[in-house]
Amino acid sequence: EVQLVESGGGLVQAGGSLGLSCAASGFAFNNYAITWYRQASGKEREGVACINIRDGSVNYAEAVKGRFTISRDMARNTVYLQMASLNPEDTAVYYCAAGLYSCARTPNYWGQGTQVTVSS
Repeated sequence: EVQLVESGGGLVQAGGSLGLSCAASGFAFNNYAITWYRQASGKEREGVACINIRDGSVNYAEAVKGRFTISRDMARNTVYLQMASLNPEDTAVYYCAAGLYSCARTPNYWGQGTQVTVSS
């Protein structure tokens, strides 16, 4: 069974930090790219950061560059999103998703999401 399980969401004050995890199972993790998406209430879902598991290449949305860091642990089949200097505009449900081979591909698998709330 394919699973992507996010964890680490919660409530944090503006200016604070929070780390999310995405644990993958049931598919060939090393052949995928993992993207963190977020969707704020009333807004469209947007891609935040992506990492190619095989070569470790990363890319970020402009809104989070310099504040968010995506990384992977291939031994644990887990991708992390470390978020710093959070502001209320970062409040959203954060999802991780797996796309075959490339960050440019439409994801094949999705997690259930984890809520991040940044208070002002």
